[in-house]
Amino acid sequence: MNKKSCFTFFSVLSLIASILFSCTQQKSSSSEQITVGESKLLADESLYPIVDDEYQIFAENYKRAQINISYKPEQDIINSLLTDSIDIAILGRELNPKEAQHFEDKKIIVRSTKFAIDGIALVTGKSNQDTLITVEEIKQAFEGKGNQEQVFVFDNAKSSTVSYLMELTNVKVFPKNVYALKTNKEVIRYVNEHPNSIGIVSVAWMKRPTPDIAAEVENLKFMSVKTEKGTFEKPSQTSLKLKTYPLTRDLYLINCQGKAGLGTGFASFLASELGQRIILKSGLAPDSLPSRKINIRH
Repeated sequence: MNKKSCFTFFSVLSLIASILFSCTQQKSSSSEQITVGESKLLADESLYPIVDDEYQIFAENYKRAQINISYKPEQDIINSLLTDSIDIAILGRELNPKEAQHFEDKKIIVRSTKFAIDGIALVTGKSNQDTLITVEEIKQAFEGKGNQEQVFVFDNAKSSTVSYLMELTNVKVFPKNVYALKTNKEVIRYVNEHPNSIGIVSVAWMKRPTPDIAAEVENLKFMSVKTEKGTFEKPSQTSLKLKTYPLTRDLYLINCQGKAGLGTGFASFLASELGQRIILKSGLAPDSLPSRKINIRH
């Protein structure tokens, strides 16, 4: 083979290799499917117990799917969605009209999958004799009109529990006896050490506490909140499902991928019978009740 032929041969070989490499790169970048590939998801940190339960079972069933989940306050998650740094999230609410408009302007269809009903729990020490509270009393406390010696603590100034209560009470700034710590765990530990205080946490943390705070949760109890009918309700699967407990919220997976990727796959799993059974076992209320098999013996 002469030098010219040799040069031509290696030039063609290099071109083929370049094309193959380019195809491989394109295939790799678009390889995410509903149960295959890798993606990122931000979840409301107040929902850690139930989201972690769901993902562990999802990962066991779909070995080729990897979702890297980070837990953050609601405000941080919304900011990440609106700056397009994340496109899958789990929140205690749907996007509001202003937030949804961001995606409408970009021609991206947002798919919201409701998968559970949670509640905002008011918890106190088991030794506290005061176990009843009304929504009006909550509003007065947050307006600074209630008992100033009664301490209320919640997880984070940017959390979903705070935004829920601000909307409920129409209060923008809380008084000195209502203040934020950093996490749900810190709230539970604080109330454990100050049993006459009132902690505000997701029901999920009381129903499915992580092992490191399980002992502290045992020392706490739910407060009963007055309903519109005049009765008092604690958060339970029944009162969450029927929404007779006054402080309920729906949980959603928000999928802004605009394609059939892992967001679609995980949302489908959450809404599936297996996903709903995990919710049922957790103590929260599933969006749809799983079917029951009844064996009849003749």
